[in-house]
Order: sequence, then structure tokens, then C-alpha cells
Amino acid sequence: MSDTGDERRQAAGRAGGGSGIRGSARGRAPVPLSVLDLVTVGAGSTAHAALRTSVDIARLAEARGYHRHWVAEHHSMPGVASSSPAVILAHLAAHTSRIRLGSGGVMLPNHAPLAVAEQFGTLEALAPGRIDLGLGRAPGTDGRTAAALRGSGRLDESAEDFPRQLVELTRFLDDDFPDGHPYSRVHAVPGPVQGSVGRPPLWLLGSSGFSARLAGELGLPFAYAHHFSAAGTLPALDLYRQSFRPSAVLDAPYAVIGVAALAADTAGEARAQVLTGALSMLRLRSGRPGLVPTPQEAAAYPFSPMEREFVDGWLANIVHGTADEVRAGLDDLAGRTGADELMLTANAHSGTARLRSYGLVADAYGMPVDGADHS
Repeated sequence: MSDTGDERRQAAGRAGGGSGIRGSARGRAPVPLSVLDLVTVGAGSTAHAALRTSVDIARLAEARGYHRHWVAEHHSMPGVASSSPAVILAHLAAHTSRIRLGSGGVMLPNHAPLAVAEQFGTLEALAPGRIDLGLGRAPGTDGRTAAALRGSGRLDESAEDFPRQLVELTRFLDDDFPDGHPYSRVHAVPGPVQGSVGRPPLWLLGSSGFSARLAGELGLPFAYAHHFSAAGTLPALDLYRQSFRPSAVLDAPYAVIGVAALAADTAGEARAQVLTGALSMLRLRSGRPGLVPTPQEAAAYPFSPMEREFVDGWLANIVHGTADEVRAGLDDLAGRTGADELMLTANAHSGTARLRSYGLVADAYGMPVDGADHS
């Protein structure tokens, strides 16, 4: 890691204050490692089991020195159980004590900004100084489901309305609507009107240039969805850095990338596990979503040539193999992108495989076993 990169991360950490942005520990990962949890539900399993696994992963991540544990919002997808990030995060907060918890992300167009401000104000009151509010502008589902979420039967809010919603959410969090504004006497609770001295830091998430540019212009930290849009990673990060303007939050850009990564005891086992996620994505993209298939089902699936091409392309962007192979892949990715933090999502059929992966990656980097070292 270059001195310039380390100084940039430290500057971001100073400016971020309570945002949980920090420099990495030398001698471990080249940048901080975090967890992106999709709360996947495998065939033969249940949402109850998937949510129990999320608690286990959060506990392991905290003990091993992972920096954050984020939960993503998805709807009407049988293979994931993360439709309500705020509810899941409250549960995770009750089972952890140090690790940062957050949304990766809340899809703001699906919600009233006041409702989001109150949900995350509640989380901040439950776990002070540990909550991140990551925001996306996509619906996290298909158009029909998005319309049902908004209760109108149609899409009243477009993604292009996102900047207005973001400003409104920020003012609710800070309780600073100007006099004369229709909401000047509306208070998000818990919040500043009740004496709260902190609030969750905002992050913008995206898989295109829109959020990258907006995050840069607002001086906010940015998280890019490399795990499902790898081709756009470098252009989006370049745009973010070029657009960046120092703010009260950051004096330098801070970019996280979501990375699909899975380690196993053998390269063959890792390949068998990630193939389950690839088949699940193939079915989702072709309008046939379902539970994440077993390794046996994925191995026996009769892929057509076109399907095989999709799956091969998908697998090419997943860092997988033995722990040492995954470490090498992550180090290479961090070096190529200049990312300030890697957020790993281990998608597989079983919770056991996902837990094993996060443990193996931690072993490969010599991360603490008891979580005592958080530098």
C-alpha cells in the first residue's frame, strides 16, 4: 500500500468523524474488509435459518475485525430475506457490540424520507455511533413490485427524483428545515428534537455514474456495486473522484466496492458453491427467481450455450478459491481500483459455507481471532 493511499484514507477518517471511515491496519488486508449480507435463502432452508445465519456472520465479523456489516434491501425475491434492512439491523445490533451496522442499501424511492429518518434514528439510539445509512435509487426489485411497495399501483416517484428525496431525508435527520417550510414543525423521532447528538452518516450507493457523480458533488462516501456490475467499476470510481468536493463529512474521496468473494477449503468446493449463486442469478435474470439451488442441483443443471456464456461471465467476476487464492484476488482488486474498503458478499446455498468463507478470509489476512485489534 502506498503512503499516498494510506494518507488519503487517514484524511478521510479524520473528516468522517463518527462515520466509521478509517485507515487500514498495516500487515493485514491492504484496505479494511467488511461484509455485505444478502440474507440468502437456500433450497430446503427457510428465512428463519437465513436470518439466524446473519446473526452468526455478524458475530464472526465482529470477532475477526471486519469493519462493517451491511444488509441490502430486496423485494419479491425468494432467494433473499432482506426486505426490511432496519428490522434486521435492530436484531443484529442486539447481538453485537462493536461492529458498524448499516444498509447497503435502503432504496430511498421505495420509502417516505421521514420514515427512513425515524427508522435509522431509532437504530442510532439503539446502537449509538455504529449505524451507517447507505442509500440507493433503484427499487431493489422489478417495476410491478416497486409499484406495490409504494401502495399506488404505479411508479409515482422516478429515480430522477432521488436528489430531492435525499435533501429531504437529510433535513429530517438534522431537524433543520428552514422557517416557513411546510415541514419546519415536523420532527423525526428519535432525533435532535429529543436531544440526540449524533445521527447515522449518509452513504450513496450505485452501479452507474449517476450516484457516483452525486456522491462526489456532495462530498459523501460512495459504495459501488462491483459484485453485479463489474464493467462499470473503474469509470464510476473515476467519476466519483473527479466530481468530489470536500465537505463537512469528508475532505477526500472515500470509495467502497462490493465484491462477490467466497473462500473454501479447496478450489473445487469454492467453485461448486459459487455456481449455486450463478444459477440463482441466471434464473432471476430470465424471470424465474427461486431459492438458491443446492450445489448438486447447480452441478447437474443442463446449461444451454447461451446460459453457459452468462454463467461463465458471472463467475469471472467472483473472487473464489482457497483462502490464499481469494486473498490474492482481493489484493489485486484493491490495487487495480484504489478502493478504500472492500465489502465482501459470500453468496452460496448454505449458511455454513458463507460463515466458513468469512472465517477463511480472516485467517488468510491474519485478522484477530477475538476482535481485540480494531486499529
